[in-house]
Amino acid sequence: MDGMPSLSVRRQIDEVGAVDKVGVEARVTVFTTRSIKKNAKLWGLKTAVSMVDLTTLEGQDTAGKIAQLCAKALTPHPPDPAVPSVAAVCVYPALVAEAKRHVAGSPVKVASVATAFPSGQAPLRTRLGEVRAAVADGADEIDMVINRNAFLSGRLGEVRDEIAAVLEACGESRLKALLETGELVGYDQIRAASFLAMRAGLRPGDFIKTSTGKTNNNANLANTQVMLEAIRDYYLETGIAIGMKPAGGIRTAKLALHFLVAVKETLGDAWLNNTRYRFGASALLNDLLRQIEKERTGMYQAGYMFSEATSGY
Repeated sequence: MDGMPSLSVRRQIDEVGAVDKVGVEARVTVFTTRSIKKNAKLWGLKTAVSMVDLTTLEGQDTAGKIAQLCAKALTPHPPDPAVPSVAAVCVYPALVAEAKRHVAGSPVKVASVATAFPSGQAPLRTRLGEVRAAVADGADEIDMVINRNAFLSGRLGEVRDEIAAVLEACGESRLKALLETGELVGYDQIRAASFLAMRAGLRPGDFIKTSTGKTNNNANLANTQVMLEAIRDYYLETGIAIGMKPAGGIRTAKLALHFLVAVKETLGDAWLNNTRYRFGASALLNDLLRQIEKERTGMYQAGYMFSEATSGY
């Protein structure tokens, strides 16, 4: 807990391999230098829209706010029908049924944070009950937070068993295992936690995720790259394709395109779709729409031209 990994975490790091910090940071710097122009840029912007989990996780969320969120998710930019719907709306469990009512029959999924988001500090039976309730109300996807206290204390079997129990509670619903990378000390622990989550039984189509968006250190290119490389190595080892979801702090189209470059160059085109890659964001969507309009018309649109769905991360 003081910055030094426990003995069991150290063993996990030794087993999955340590991270070359200098190499990772040099590589992600290169991703930001890639030039994406014209049709390729427009494709990237629309693809990023299709990958957004449009999120509201505020105490003042209401049925009316969820209706607004879902309308934005279904038709992000009414003047341009070529802009796709987003991947999912992400809400608290108590609002799953409301969200499901608005997106029923559409490709937009309903995701719900669960397991005592964002802290994860609740008894396991409570966390599992929350998952089951969200699934019963129609959640297609569950974003769980791993037990960071157990991980940092070296109780890795406990973390693994809890993820497995949440998977069972999910049934057919997709699981996104959230590491909260800002609370893990360094890239080695992020890689170790990524492997621990994947080996707990994540299925093809399940995800690992960076952050809750509720801490000061959310998704960035470097911690996401460590997780992408873990997914790549796990896929080469097992043939199981796990998805990736960076979340929190991704607010501009320019940054989103850097993230897509990282995906393409690390995992390849098979991950450039919303069944294997998501952005946990809300503020990002409108900047993507502004950039799409710029590519389409040659002019930037004012921010007020786009509806605000929510004030989520």
